[in-house]
Amino acid sequence: MRIGILSDSHDNVPMIKKAVAIFNERKAGFVIHAGDYVAPFAIDPLGDLRCQYVGVFGNNDGEKLGLNKRAEGKINVPPHSMDVDGKKVLVLHEPGEIAALIKSQVYDIIIYGHIHEPVVEKQGRTLIINPGECGGWLTGKSTIVLADTDRMTAELVELL
Repeated sequence: MRIGILSDSHDNVPMIKKAVAIFNERKAGFVIHAGDYVAPFAIDPLGDLRCQYVGVFGNNDGEKLGLNKRAEGKINVPPHSMDVDGKKVLVLHEPGEIAALIKSQVYDIIIYGHIHEPVVEKQGRTLIINPGECGGWLTGKSTIVLADTDRMTAELVELL
C-alpha cells in the first residue's frame, strides 16, 4: 500500500491542496499528517483525499476542538500507534523520544514532524520518516513523502 505523509502544513492551503492532488494522483491508500495544521480551515483540503487520513496534533495546533471537529475526529494526541496494511506505525510530532523508539525496534514505521527537515532512513527493521514541511514557510521547500508498505521504502517529493 502507498501511504501519503505530510507534516507542518502551517495553514498553507495552496501547498496542502498540492499535496492532496499528488496523493490522489499517485493513488495513496492512506494519508498520515504528523501535526501542525494550525487553524481549522487548514483541514478542509484533506476532505478532497480519495482515501482515509489520520493525524496527530503538533505544538502549534492551538484550537484543538475546532481542528478535530473539522477533521471529524481523525486527529489524535501523540504518540499515536496504529496498524496500517499489517505494519505497526507510530506517529508523533516532536521527536523527543525518537532515539529510544527506534532502538526498541517495536515499530515498522515511525513518522514525526516538527523539525521541518526531511528524514527518510531505515534503522534495523524500522523505516523512519519526517516528510519535512508541507507549508514551506521556514525552509522555502514544501515537501511530502510517499511510503510503500510492501517494499518498506519512502520517496521524498517536493511540491512545486
